[in-house]
Amino acid sequence: MSVGNSILEHVRRRLDKASIYVYTSDMRTETPENEPIEALFDLPCACQSLRRATRVVTRIYDQELAKAGIEITPFGLLTALDLAGEANQKRLSAGFAMDSTTLTRTLRLMLKQGWIHARRGKDKRERLFSLTRAGRRQLAAAQPFWQAAQRRLRKELGDAGWTSMKQAVSQITEAALAA
Repeated sequence: MSVGNSILEHVRRRLDKASIYVYTSDMRTETPENEPIEALFDLPCACQSLRRATRVVTRIYDQELAKAGIEITPFGLLTALDLAGEANQKRLSAGFAMDSTTLTRTLRLMLKQGWIHARRGKDKRERLFSLTRAGRRQLAAAQPFWQAAQRRLRKELGDAGWTSMKQAVSQITEAALAA
């Protein structure tokens, strides 16, 4: 049984018999076994280096959040809606620098889960998204697992490395948006 299938089976066992739609991906959720850090290529490309880093970091968060039946992308959207109260798709797309196709697919799955509600905005084409009670419960259930992922990464980086990473990521994001 593959790693992805074993995690999916674990999540299925934890859920009741109700029909539930879960956003999943085929991405491996465990680090490759016996692959030392020395095996990493020295990539001269900023894009490939950042993509590799985000794949590894995403794995850490998805490993933890799988215990609550959610992945980091919908968790992030629930968090944003919890903070904003309500947001349209354009605002969510801009806030996450996420393409609209990926965002639409994720929002659709979250609507099916009952985690979010959509209503029409002033413009008939605009939809405003907000959390439902189920979304607040899901966010609360996932929070300890998200915190565990944060602790895992922060432990390896140390306080100075954590602060430096956050500053560097912000600077890179701003530079890329300006380029």
